[in-house]
Amino acid sequence: MREIDVSRITDAVRRMCISANINLPQDMKDALLRARKQEDGPIAQTILDRIMENHALAQSGTLPICQDTGMACIFLEAGQDVHFTGGSLYDAVNEGVRLGYTEGYLRKSVERDPIRRGNTGDNTPALITVDIVPGDKVKLTVAPKGFGSENMSALKMLKPSAGLEGIKAFILETVEHAGPNPCPPIVVGVGIGGNFDHVALLAKKALLRPVDSCNPDPFYAALEEELLEEINALGIGPQGFGGRTTALGVNIEYLPTHIAGMPCAVNISCHVTRHETEVI
Repeated sequence: MREIDVSRITDAVRRMCISANINLPQDMKDALLRARKQEDGPIAQTILDRIMENHALAQSGTLPICQDTGMACIFLEAGQDVHFTGGSLYDAVNEGVRLGYTEGYLRKSVERDPIRRGNTGDNTPALITVDIVPGDKVKLTVAPKGFGSENMSALKMLKPSAGLEGIKAFILETVEHAGPNPCPPIVVGVGIGGNFDHVALLAKKALLRPVDSCNPDPFYAALEEELLEEINALGIGPQGFGGRTTALGVNIEYLPTHIAGMPCAVNISCHVTRHETEVI
């Protein structure tokens, strides 16, 4: 049994909340560069140039890439041979978020009540997902998620009779309906299977994969490629002004499901798809 003091979790979350809001992952930078080379319209080219310039300015000036520094989505893969000491794991995560968003001068966007509102003032509580895995390490991922893109996400409880065509139609309809609202070029996270609650989490986790990766199952890898082509054929383009690049990637994750169901969730993320991972 390996003991980990929760203060280490707090410190890691604090650092990653700041860093993830300033530094875009390399896979996203590379995807934007590829998109820029493929665009032949002057408006789309200029927009992509400005997006990449903004990223560079944020990193050099230690400023947030986007004014919406998001809700703090925290994913922990905790080894079953780990024993957390020194206090509550959830309290430690939230303390890290509080410190990171305060010390980093990041916008606090969390309302304590969805209807009555009232800002919490420190961007807590975080949205925490914990998975128990083999081993004695903790894999910690911080993924700030803004709501310009989150608001354009959707979930549908499809019946098996809808088939593959029903799934493709739902994904394309969701992206087309989103239009310019999620600040394209976007990344499309898709969850298929499980049940109502698990399929949404699948779609969220799909966004944590590198945008240039593919599902290890050849069937889903081919579906990712097909959907990316069809989404880009919509012509929405960077920031909705038209072009070849509406999406930088489509990532699909799936789970077994019930004989009577075929849930599908689409979690859209903007060109600032932020996430940072550390193993303790």
